[in-house]
Amino acid sequence: MKQVDLDKLDRRILDVLQQDGRISNQSLAERVGLSPAACWRRVRGLEEAGVVTGYSARLDPEAMGQGLCVLVNLSLQRHTIDSTAEIERQVSSYPEVLQCFAVTGNADFVLRVVVADMASYDRFLNEKIFTLQGIAQVNSNFALREIKNTQMLPVNVSAE
Repeated sequence: MKQVDLDKLDRRILDVLQQDGRISNQSLAERVGLSPAACWRRVRGLEEAGVVTGYSARLDPEAMGQGLCVLVNLSLQRHTIDSTAEIERQVSSYPEVLQCFAVTGNADFVLRVVVADMASYDRFLNEKIFTLQGIAQVNSNFALREIKNTQMLPVNVSAE
């Protein structure tokens, strides 16, 4: 995807939307200094251009009974397009996997996994990860506490 040219108003809109995706168009327009109609057109344009990809609610993992966060490093036995694609497809289907990154370094993939507890993680490993074809090594890092967790991208509202 090509980078989209954003003016100062677009950046201000994006900054506000990242902070409150449920804000009304009227309130958003007031915050960024536009008429509601002009604001609505800009938001629609940002959505159509693929800059805004969706809206969602953030849930507290502990409140949802999913308090154990594990960063899982997967290393592959071999690197072929077919085997890599199959692992990506399988891992993407697991609801416990919130994020999956193909990486360089000591591992080939890093997964962010949330589960209820250690027993749940043991089941996840045995029933899902260890059944994947082509995995050479699995290393687990358990999050002790969360320092920062955001999906908000830095938006330079002063840029033009």
